[in-house]
Amino acid sequence: MRWDAPPLLAAPPDARPRIERSAVTRVHDGLTCYEVQARTALDRTAEGWAVSPYRGCAQACRYCAVRRGHRYLGLDAGSDFDSRIVVRTNIVRRLRAELTSKWDGEPIIVGVGGDCYQGVEDVYRLMPGIVAALREVGAPFTVHTKSRLILRDADLLAAAPGAGAVISIAFVDDRIRRTVEPGAPSAQKRLELVAELNERGVPCGVAMAPILPLLTDSPDQLAATVRRVADAGAVSLTPHVLRLPPGAREWYLAWIGEHHPALAARYLELYGKSADADAAYVGGITGQVLRLAARYGMSPTRPEQPLPLALPPQAQLTLL
Repeated sequence: MRWDAPPLLAAPPDARPRIERSAVTRVHDGLTCYEVQARTALDRTAEGWAVSPYRGCAQACRYCAVRRGHRYLGLDAGSDFDSRIVVRTNIVRRLRAELTSKWDGEPIIVGVGGDCYQGVEDVYRLMPGIVAALREVGAPFTVHTKSRLILRDADLLAAAPGAGAVISIAFVDDRIRRTVEPGAPSAQKRLELVAELNERGVPCGVAMAPILPLLTDSPDQLAATVRRVADAGAVSLTPHVLRLPPGAREWYLAWIGEHHPALAARYLELYGKSADADAAYVGGITGQVLRLAARYGMSPTRPEQPLPLALPPQAQLTLL
């Protein structure tokens, strides 16, 4: 009789990132995609309800405030966030269930955890189902993106009464964009996207986000950006100064140290240990932008909401 000897040493621990132990892993155009089953579709955020078909984003924006989430998956908040995308393949089914069970009628933001129209959406095509589910219950929702792939679904969005889009355009200096938003379209292409969405019946506004301290915040830069956003026909404009929560903070400040070392000390003064810049600075910058926007008839309302016929001069400062 043969006996199998017990192993003398325990099996080595699984060194793979936690996400890889529970996901189906595929590679598309050099991006690692982790296909997972979402436990929930509607997430509560500081801004209300949110739906994110993807976690991580190949646009690789250095400042992205949701980078920290990758750490909980056993990945890093830097290059892994840019190159390892979590795909929530059952998001449409979960969303339909939760729209009837826990949604309370409040507006919904689509695309918080990563751009919902980034390149992998061309492979997985989750957004048409998400738009259809939201339209079926009459949910007011806003799609946030930088990608022209949204035009693929423009007719679906135009047919949804509560739908709108917001395109992020924080500055129009393409030299800065190439280093801080290396995977994103140019500002010019995004401005053209704003115009085309509005022409096709999708109310489209702009998030002037994030305004980068000491880099894109001069009066001339702010005025140039607001003017071009207005020329593109944006129905709303909302400014946001850069936030640096954990994950984004380390990745962005490393970029500052490499590309703009003379600004590193000033950033530490401006942010200290907080995710937010000094309150007086934030108020001054957002106030400038809102006053500029008011001259062109733009307010920081949700884009699918009608604008007032007249904008009181001081009302812009209280709506943010």
